[in-house]
Amino acid sequence: MATTTAASNTVTQTSVNRVTPPGVLRRLLAPFLSGNVPHALVIWRPLRLFSLFRVTLATVFILLSLTDNLPLHFGDGSKVLFFRFSLVYFALGMLTMIGSVQRTPPFLVQVYAQVITDIVFLTLLMHVSGGITDGLSMLLVISVGIGSMIAPGRSAGLFASLATIALLLEQVYSSVFNLSDSAVSYPQAGMLGAAFFTTAIVANVLGQRARESEALAAQRGIDLANMEQLTDYVIQQMQTGLLVVDGAQRVRLMNSSARELLNVAPAVKGEITLDMLSPDLQGALQAWQNGTIENTNIQQLRDVPQQVLPRFKAIDQRQRGGAMIFLEESSRTTHQAQQLKLASLGRLTAGIAHEVRNPLGAISHAGELLGESPQLNGHDRRLVQIIIEQSRRMNNIIENVMQLGRRDRARPVMIPLAPWLSKFLDDFILSTRTPAEAIRHDVSPVEIEVEFDPGHLQQILWNLCQNGLRHSGEGANPRLELFAGVTLNGRPYLDVVDHGPGVSPENIGNIFEPFFTTETKGTGLGLYIARELAESNMAQLRYQPRDGMSCFRVSFKQPTQAVSLP
Repeated sequence: MATTTAASNTVTQTSVNRVTPPGVLRRLLAPFLSGNVPHALVIWRPLRLFSLFRVTLATVFILLSLTDNLPLHFGDGSKVLFFRFSLVYFALGMLTMIGSVQRTPPFLVQVYAQVITDIVFLTLLMHVSGGITDGLSMLLVISVGIGSMIAPGRSAGLFASLATIALLLEQVYSSVFNLSDSAVSYPQAGMLGAAFFTTAIVANVLGQRARESEALAAQRGIDLANMEQLTDYVIQQMQTGLLVVDGAQRVRLMNSSARELLNVAPAVKGEITLDMLSPDLQGALQAWQNGTIENTNIQQLRDVPQQVLPRFKAIDQRQRGGAMIFLEESSRTTHQAQQLKLASLGRLTAGIAHEVRNPLGAISHAGELLGESPQLNGHDRRLVQIIIEQSRRMNNIIENVMQLGRRDRARPVMIPLAPWLSKFLDDFILSTRTPAEAIRHDVSPVEIEVEFDPGHLQQILWNLCQNGLRHSGEGANPRLELFAGVTLNGRPYLDVVDHGPGVSPENIGNIFEPFFTTETKGTGLGLYIARELAESNMAQLRYQPRDGMSCFRVSFKQPTQAVSLP
């Protein structure tokens, strides 16, 4: 049994060795047999054009044969064979055309098949048309040149060699059999062979450069597409609004921040002019183009929901041509300037608060002990009460300052806003003993989800709701309203609206500054801390005055979209 198996293995191994080409030949034929050609060297369109040329040439031969209008010497040896060879040439040309369109078989197989077919059948047509002097031999030069240009590597030399050998064989055959209708001219055959090699070399060099240029162009196209997509992603993610307008003030580009600042829906497409977005912005651009105002003197726009300051930059040398318009929210600019000032004072304030806390505790404790003395009269007890109350107020200020210094970093999670808001209001109503009918809320659509730290969001809303109840009118029903929704550009928001008189115009720019308050008992840090917490979660807290009401809006983080590069 073992002997039989060994014999079988020997036979199998012998069979494999018989059908496998030698090592050198296998390496030479590997690209041709496998069809594995680098993608940059495969150019299918010239191959399809080559197939179309061959089919057209065969069609012309067939039509000339059928109408008996063949040129001089064409088909002199045998018009019947000329017609039959043309038919077979046409059929093979149609097959190769279909193959080039379907891209099967592999690229090199098709190139070799088409060139070899041309060499064989053009040589046969030349043979039945009077030999080398009939003019058909020049078509071989075209086939060899096109094949050498399309095929990569050293195929050009092979095509020239095959064409030369076919031409010499035809001459030898005509000479040996002494065909009277075939002209024999070895010098002319030699010159045509030299023409084959010259054409093949030149075409191969040109084809190689063309393939390299096309590969480089394709790579540059991919790089440009990637860069364009990346640039578009960066522009769309800019916090600064960007508008690009042409000389006719048509909007050519508008990023998501500009859409949000100007309250433009993403669905708005087509031709948009600047006056459609903001007449004030159009007027400011015209004034800047006329030299009436400078960028540093441009005033706030009045016809947009947010406080926006525009800046202009000419695209070309002509200021009256296209322009880039940068839209900066004034509250953000003011906040950045404020942050620079507060950064230098932060450590000093925290240190002072820490040092004041201990003696303040001693003063408060001493005041409480003094208030327990039975020897104090009514006037003295009133003074002690003032000491205790003011000590507590100072302690609240110090607690808030210390809280700013040790505030934890945000840990945002996805929060379903509708159920979370309902639970928050239940806890708030229970803790503050507020009537349930005094607060109304609505979330539309109900499936809104926001990315936020739950503890920070609770602290922000607790502060806003307390302020809203404190400033709203007693007769209002409800006294406080909370509305959650999504802006036109898809950004979630939450509005806290009270029915109070609102913030006076002169105080709107100061309400988020630390220690600013209009009450004698307030610390002035509530709104400042709330805004800091919102910004640590990549959100915004703004005051939006309404007719007869006061509204604070929390604009949550914009849902992000990842960029994909081809």
